[in-house]
Amino acid sequence: MSVRALWIVSHERGDRGTVCFSRRFPTVECRARALSGPQYVPVPDDHVVLQPLLTELGLTDPERPFVLSRDDCARPQRSPALELHFEGRDGGVLWPVLAVVQGGLILACLVLVETPLEPRPPLPSLASVSQGLSLLAGLQSFLGGAGGKQEGEVLASKLALLPSILLQICPFGSPIDTPQVGAMAVPGPASSQKQPAWKPALHRGRALVSVALSETVRSMQYGRLSRQDVWDVFGTVTCKCEVEGVLPSVMVTLTLPPNGSPLQDILVHPCVTSLDSSILTASSVDDGDGSSFSGPYKFPFSPPLEPFRLCSYTSQACRPVPVPPILGSYQLKEEENQLRLTVALKLHESVRNSFEYCEAHLPLVNRGQMNNVDVKVSSGQLEVCREKSLLVWLLGQKFPKSREVTLGGTVSFSELSSGPSDPLCTGLTAYIKLYFRIPDMTLSGSCVDQHSVQVYSSAKPRITTSRELMSSEYYIWNSNGEAPVSSGLMAL
Repeated sequence: MSVRALWIVSHERGDRGTVCFSRRFPTVECRARALSGPQYVPVPDDHVVLQPLLTELGLTDPERPFVLSRDDCARPQRSPALELHFEGRDGGVLWPVLAVVQGGLILACLVLVETPLEPRPPLPSLASVSQGLSLLAGLQSFLGGAGGKQEGEVLASKLALLPSILLQICPFGSPIDTPQVGAMAVPGPASSQKQPAWKPALHRGRALVSVALSETVRSMQYGRLSRQDVWDVFGTVTCKCEVEGVLPSVMVTLTLPPNGSPLQDILVHPCVTSLDSSILTASSVDDGDGSSFSGPYKFPFSPPLEPFRLCSYTSQACRPVPVPPILGSYQLKEEENQLRLTVALKLHESVRNSFEYCEAHLPLVNRGQMNNVDVKVSSGQLEVCREKSLLVWLLGQKFPKSREVTLGGTVSFSELSSGPSDPLCTGLTAYIKLYFRIPDMTLSGSCVDQHSVQVYSSAKPRITTSRELMSSEYYIWNSNGEAPVSSGLMAL
């Protein structure tokens, strides 16, 4: 694995950003030129790289959340690898550019891909991506320290040390002592183990292992027979391991219920030392026959000091259950000089009826300021944000026993004063966006049992586990209006 270029950018909200450190590796660039042939794109100057990098990260203009070159539905998303597009004399595309954002610092690197770039190879097949992220994580730990952020003279002194540090941990652009996928860590006495460069310090104190499983559900509901509702589920396992030793060994086991759907599109952190190959080959793009690996999923690893994402996955939990966890119906229509709203929400019987929070936001934009609001709800409370032309329905921590709630009424607007605008919501195009969090539940049924976490260390740690289900991009569109529809697979 080799790195073509490395950048450290200082960026605060509202400014243009400054490249405070950069390094290029000529020997790696020669290899990139030989491997790419006529498709070779040189690394531009720092000031040319800065603006496309900030644009891809969404840090250029908070007033313009949509950028066509970045957010077009026709462009496949390949996070965490960014594409930097350059125009004019520096035209071309750099890929894959890896970036880590923490506080006011952006750490980015362009790694060398030794396979043809067209067609783009899948990210799980590129070891340079995971090892490049490991390098950035190590540099992030060094620059940020225990507090996560350093400022002023402290940061300047650490940046001054970077050239000599890179000579040791990344000579000629090739990182050393990074965790290798598939290389099993052999237990042994602490004195006989070499401290790797990606682990700059050792833990001293009380041992603690914390494992958090978080699943996220997205949904697009249209309320029409001509358009099929879509929803999907993806999850992450985040760990924080404060364990003594140079290379302690930890095993986390992820289990599914007997009738659970196998997990797919699994990506693991570089610190995972070994893995069953069948776990990585399950893909949601392929039409499975139900015979794929269904667990338990064992992840042995030697943890870094900072909290990290052990693995991520997608789940086909939507296949056995034909409807999303909260099924909604939204009807909005114009009557004279007012809008009439009718909303119905139903919680699926398989979902735990215990929320940390549950809210429904109804924006009514492009119509002037709200004047008279006559809306009733069957459960919860309704808040009116007139300056935002927004109705917020606070559903509380439980649905009623029927698991159904309704909202209905009318809203009128003042034509004398203008209100918030949104180019998407014109005419009767309107939506409800749901925000909710359910502790101690996942749609896939996956969980990490506290007793299944194994730690091979001299001190017995305290082990905590948790799981949760959260919503993200959960929309219910007005069935009487037009709604945006995007068809096509999201590429990894």
